[in-house]
Amino acid sequence: METVISSTEAARHLGDYLARIKYKGERFILTRNDRPVAELSPVSGSHVATWGQLRHALAGLPIDSSFADDLEKVNLSDQLPVNPWD
Repeated sequence: METVISSTEAARHLGDYLARIKYKGERFILTRNDRPVAELSPVSGSHVATWGQLRHALAGLPIDSSFADDLEKVNLSDQLPVNPWD
């Protein structure tokens, strides 16, 4: 979906519009004297994946059988000593 805004409006709130483009993928048509003159839109290749797409991509990866062991080692190394003076 595209939103039509004036170039003046775009200049006043450029940071807000860039954030909406980056995080929501929105597209804006800029006008001057009520005529379209430019477009603000995400660059190609900047698509943000959905959770479903991420889940699908991760489902194809091989299982790392040693990952659970690595997590256990990290958890054990992060425990406080019983005696704080040791």
